[in-house]
Amino acid sequence: MERGINERIKKLRKQSMEAVPHIDIERARLFTEAYKKYEGSVSIPELRALSFKYYMENRTLCINEGELIVGEKGDSPQAAPTFPELCCHTLEDMDVMDSREIIFFKVKDEDKKIQEDEIIPFWEKRSIRNKIINSVTPQWRQCYESGIFTEFMEQRGPGHTVGGDVFYKKGFLTLKEEAQAAIDKLDFFNDSEALTKKHQLEAMKIACDAIIIYAQRYKEYAIELAEKEQNSPRKEELMTIAENCSVVPANPPQNYYQAIQMYWFVHIGVTTELNPWDAFSPGRLDQHLYPFYKNDTTNGALDDEKALELLECLWVKFNNQPAPPKVGITLKESSTYTDFANINTGGIAPDGSDGVNDVSYLILDCMDEMQLLQPSSNVQISRKTPNAFLKRACDISRKGWGQPAFYNTEAIIQELLNAGKTLEDARKGGTSGCVETGAYGNEAYILTGYLNLPKIVELTLMNGYDKVSNQQLGPKTGDPRDFKSYEDFFDAYKTQLEYFVDIKVKGNNIIEKIYAEYMPVPFLSVVTNDCISRGKDYNSGGARYNTNYIQGVGIGTITDSLSAIKYNVYDKQKFSMDELLKAMENNFQGYEEIHNMVINKTPKYGNDDDYADEIMQSVFKLYHDTVTDRPNMKGGKYRINMLPTTCHVYFGEVMMASPNGRLAHKPVSEGISPEKGADTKGPTAVIKSCSKMDHLSTGGTLLNQKFTPSVVKGDNGLEQMANLVRTYFNMDGHHIQFNVIDTQTLIDAQNNPDDYKDLIVRVAGYSDHFHNLSKELQDEIIGRTEQTFN
Repeated sequence: MERGINERIKKLRKQSMEAVPHIDIERARLFTEAYKKYEGSVSIPELRALSFKYYMENRTLCINEGELIVGEKGDSPQAAPTFPELCCHTLEDMDVMDSREIIFFKVKDEDKKIQEDEIIPFWEKRSIRNKIINSVTPQWRQCYESGIFTEFMEQRGPGHTVGGDVFYKKGFLTLKEEAQAAIDKLDFFNDSEALTKKHQLEAMKIACDAIIIYAQRYKEYAIELAEKEQNSPRKEELMTIAENCSVVPANPPQNYYQAIQMYWFVHIGVTTELNPWDAFSPGRLDQHLYPFYKNDTTNGALDDEKALELLECLWVKFNNQPAPPKVGITLKESSTYTDFANINTGGIAPDGSDGVNDVSYLILDCMDEMQLLQPSSNVQISRKTPNAFLKRACDISRKGWGQPAFYNTEAIIQELLNAGKTLEDARKGGTSGCVETGAYGNEAYILTGYLNLPKIVELTLMNGYDKVSNQQLGPKTGDPRDFKSYEDFFDAYKTQLEYFVDIKVKGNNIIEKIYAEYMPVPFLSVVTNDCISRGKDYNSGGARYNTNYIQGVGIGTITDSLSAIKYNVYDKQKFSMDELLKAMENNFQGYEEIHNMVINKTPKYGNDDDYADEIMQSVFKLYHDTVTDRPNMKGGKYRINMLPTTCHVYFGEVMMASPNGRLAHKPVSEGISPEKGADTKGPTAVIKSCSKMDHLSTGGTLLNQKFTPSVVKGDNGLEQMANLVRTYFNMDGHHIQFNVIDTQTLIDAQNNPDDYKDLIVRVAGYSDHFHNLSKELQDEIIGRTEQTFN
């Protein structure tokens, strides 16, 4: 189905959807040339900035036919630059990316030759990936390779930052002047870091020049195309593009159109300087654009049709940018083209009033019309949000393509306040990536990797020995057959958890220092508040707030596993620990009675059953207390959140059968959702169970719910869907999202993928085409409980 407000958008959307994802080697080649030119003659921050500038001066420009917003990450839509200074792909990596069936990137033979002759010889030993592997402990490598935890920065840079409002108010000429003023104030008599700060600030000035040069080149290119253009309306559009590029990003935007172009130039700058995980996001886009929209519509320069068309052009630009290519474990933890740019709509305004405005509704119309995977679109729902806005969002969601997701504004603000943010900064914040909370424009809130909570229970049952990788991974906490009580078992689990978190954090701290020394990001630092005034890079603690997250995965699986142990082995003594261990080791074959008991006759999380839910609370609290408030290397603290991307599938692959009856190598539960099929009492019971978790002490939690279309149809279905969101948020739930599709359709789509090329489903904190998911992930989504309000 063609989608878009007019023929222009339909053509651009079609181009974005049909373009083949491919590797663009140009960035790797130009950065290599720049490093060879400048390395050793300037400081590392200046080397990074000069390389960024060299790229912006020499990279290929792209203005697609008919588009109004300009700038691509690569040479064309669906181009993926590589970042060899971070992850230098081997030729084998290139071949795998080129040939794999899903999440592939086509690679030209001549680009493989450049990789072999120019890129690998220079970067193989210099890359951050190489430095990480050679710097972490053997225990860290063991845990990483065995699926105890993952590492976000092994192939991508520190990410999860979101734009504030600074570049809507100041152009990069002014920001460059501020960097120079900070240099002029440096105290070389009393500040031992003055020279380091000078290097950082000089790099920021160069980065400002780079983005201005990039726009100037687009101005000249648009004029060149206009001079050749025979179509008068298109000629005028190209001249307007040139005019916009003469204003932004050097100066602040003067109108709505320029504000969107300004954001997009910043987005391209951040995501080509390095490849942050996740991509840079525009955050509270309706809040940022509304003053420009209001001014332009008041003076007659803009109407809603044009405003929506420009938004839809921006949506296409987001969808043109696939996530940077990943291989190995990093691919398994996030197997998607989605780059997680996340737009927040609604919520409250900075003064605490209702934040829903005319642009908020335009954004809903845009996402509804476009139905693209990117950007990830969500709505913030506060107690002040009009019901009309909530119902409009629910109406879009029940169409069954996974967007928007729903977030609790009051929970977000309280989470930020609990983490030490000011009320002013908290009100301007929101979520990015999947569900992660941050103070927009003011915070480096960096996800460091996933932690496999159910695997740690498995190791506790095996006295620290991993029967999947056949090695002693954890400490010897005792043969569980000898434990006299559930409390003894839980104490052993606590010892195992603390051991693995220690290894993870120690590795994180090493990695953080590597990035601070070798991979500063001067452009991102310019657009992040306080980096200029502090003379510090974003990766070195320059942001106002600096938070690290470790994401817990599998709370449903671990809760039901501990419930199976406590209820059956200790409380009811239905079978012994020895019998349970033998059943697990045999994948429950020959132990069907035990399998039936743990699946069907044991309290489960997700049913508002205090027996299971109190276990969830104890597991959550232990995990929270083990991680939260540990210091990081940037002057900030560690926090937790609960989400999986696709890591719940990978974590299940490296596990034997679980005490709750989950079979070997099957996915663990995702987000904070109950285990598949365990939630049998309806959606209200699910949200009651989930609300017993202390969401406000986290940086985000993720809850998936699945409905058949018939359940949410009509006015009554819409009302019940909206009420479910309100009820959950009144209980301090952080987030909820919906798959509205029936299981048979998913099964048909799995068997006949060519007939369902446009089918989109909600996976975790993002949506994806069903045919781009692995069979294991498809099966996991098919197996989720279909809820009903009856």
